[in-house]
Amino acid sequence: MAETKSQELIPRDVPAVRTKYRRIQTPIPVPESIPILQQLRAHEPRSMSGQPLVVWDRAEGYQVFDRWGNCWIDWSSGVLVTNVGHNHPAVAQAITDQVNHGLVHNYCFPSEIRAKLVKRLARAAPEGLGKVFLLTTGSEAVECAIKLARTWGPTVGPPEKIAVVTFDNAFHGRTLGSQMAGGIPALKNWIVHLDPDLVQAPFPDGFRGGPDTSFDVFLNTLVAKGVRPERVAGVMTETYQGGNASFAPPEYIQKLRAWCDEHKALLIFDEVQAGFGRTGRYWGFEHYGVVPDLICCGKGITSGMPLSAVIGRDDVMDLYPPGSMTSTHTGNPVCAAAALASLDVIDAENLVEAAQRKGEILQAELRRIGGRFPERVGAVHGRGLVAALHVVQPGGIEPDPDTASRIVLRCVEKGLLMFAPVGYAGASVKVAPPLVIPEEPLRESLAVLEEACQEVMG
Repeated sequence: MAETKSQELIPRDVPAVRTKYRRIQTPIPVPESIPILQQLRAHEPRSMSGQPLVVWDRAEGYQVFDRWGNCWIDWSSGVLVTNVGHNHPAVAQAITDQVNHGLVHNYCFPSEIRAKLVKRLARAAPEGLGKVFLLTTGSEAVECAIKLARTWGPTVGPPEKIAVVTFDNAFHGRTLGSQMAGGIPALKNWIVHLDPDLVQAPFPDGFRGGPDTSFDVFLNTLVAKGVRPERVAGVMTETYQGGNASFAPPEYIQKLRAWCDEHKALLIFDEVQAGFGRTGRYWGFEHYGVVPDLICCGKGITSGMPLSAVIGRDDVMDLYPPGSMTSTHTGNPVCAAAALASLDVIDAENLVEAAQRKGEILQAELRRIGGRFPERVGAVHGRGLVAALHVVQPGGIEPDPDTASRIVLRCVEKGLLMFAPVGYAGASVKVAPPLVIPEEPLRESLAVLEEACQEVMG
């Protein structure tokens, strides 16, 4: 893979920026940061070098700081993790208190703090989803959901009821099963022998998935791929497609729910990015008016610590006997403390409502900005405080990752921190600020994005 301009270890002089919320006073990357970047490149795999060259020193709320006086408004949330903001005082205090309490690991032995967290998550989930299995990463949660679906299928159908249907362009994680379940072919080349019972259907986003968003496309795809409904153990979808911030039509998902009920298939929502207020609802699937059988969640659950969960129906979650479905760091006490504190902050600060209210500003402004460049922005998708600009080649829908990368680079040089373009062919400019971002810096950051788009595409 060729090194992009944003990844070159060559400091570039950029105009100084000094506002109430942003400060850029050095070249980018900072010359003094080069030895750190070189050390990382010498001792980490090349795959870790894909992000803008900002050496984080500390982060607070919706801002990220380096050691050399620069300050960015954060539009990454550390890849959609810090829903309640970076280093929220309540979360930091909970972590400190748990460490000082003297318990930082206890495997699957019982602990009171784990009991509190699973009860809290079960109460936050829709009625009927009463069991919670705590894990570490979103990929781990997805793998667990696949395992449960394939174990449950033969208990209600024939032995071959093990097929799991997912969607094109979906991202479910980095591990073997989660990448086979994903819908990005380039991420599967290393697997070689793909599981024939993990199949994908077009995602009904009205753009990359094609203009036809009717449920007939799903049904026809199963017929074309020779997948009989009675063989389907589960259907899994991201609430919105992570790389593209694309949502399905509610009526499509409602028909999918009915189809799963008819054919005794589990409906699984991957809420790893969407959960805990990100979309302006506590759970993203609330936009669809349905209740899943299993929820995979993580990221914003702790706003910084590695913890994920599968939440689901008792009859599905209890399929495995004691000691046979566990994880080394399940419900780690420090992570559990962070999660409880983060969930408290979401409630106390009304962050779900805040994400909806500020999301109305964000989505309207992004659509306006995209509308200024109709030849280069093929679509603007998102809800709440997550969105993506789909950058395309002039006059079509073919992705333009180079232009997307230049937009992100210009934003970073202006004090707006974003992660590298993601989604289809790496051509989506992803927007995901912490839910605590106030309206004034949100509007300022939108102005920065528009300025960068004008410079790159104008």
